[in-house]
Amino acid sequence: MALTVVEPHYRRRRLLEWVAVHSFAVALGLLFVLPFVFVMLTAVMTDQQSLTRDYWPQPFAWHNLVDVWNTPGFTTWWRNTIVYAVSGTALTLLSSLPVAYALAYFRFRGRNVAMMVVIATMMLPPQVAIIPLYLVWAQNFHLTGTLYPLIIPLAFGDAFSIFLLRQFMLTVPREYLEAARIDGCSDLGTMLRIVIPMIRPAIAAVGLFQFFYCWNDYFGPQIYASENPGAWTLSYGLQTFKSAHHTNWNLTMAATVLVMAPVIVLFFLAQKAFIEGVTLTGVKG
Repeated sequence: MALTVVEPHYRRRRLLEWVAVHSFAVALGLLFVLPFVFVMLTAVMTDQQSLTRDYWPQPFAWHNLVDVWNTPGFTTWWRNTIVYAVSGTALTLLSSLPVAYALAYFRFRGRNVAMMVVIATMMLPPQVAIIPLYLVWAQNFHLTGTLYPLIIPLAFGDAFSIFLLRQFMLTVPREYLEAARIDGCSDLGTMLRIVIPMIRPAIAAVGLFQFFYCWNDYFGPQIYASENPGAWTLSYGLQTFKSAHHTNWNLTMAATVLVMAPVIVLFFLAQKAFIEGVTLTGVKG
């Protein structure tokens, strides 16, 4: 008899807990999703409707996306952004992997100090050194008005990428490395054949972080490429597009959708590897 009284009370309590937890999750999800929904719906509205309080397009003006794509300079911004993001990501991985491998497995005097220096550079805002760097690129190399001042430094490593890759490499059992060395594998061969295949989630996470940073970078192109419209990226060009169409909110939102779409698609395609890499990079310090 006691069990029949307790069991409905227990079920009711579990049901209330489930509703409370999922209601909070749904509300939190809507908080993040609704702005994107608003942007996408406004992007396919007519000029007149985008200035009203209507939230649902009547009719759907899909031609807004085509009109924005055909705007002079937009495809150039796309090409520059892809070049910047892809080359920057590739150079960051190629330069950061050997440094992370050395800091994780090599035994040398000053290794901990070197790691502290790498971490310390993450605390220095880029705005602090932007003036001397700009003078170097402008006066010594004459590369202002291009994206080279943003791409070339990535060939010398990135502190955040080195840190994440090193943390993940420390989770790889040393027995694998020792077995490779016994078989006569060099340090380079061990890194390429043993370590890199085992840290693919971390490489994916670092690659996505760097790709997103380059794709959304506004400060760098504004400083180095603003004087040359042929070198503008999407982030900087979008601001110019917004200034030219400040009353056409539908076109501004359509441009925003075209800028966001590749990043959103890429994230969902690599979501599993990205989440796995982020959750495992801090397992061992």
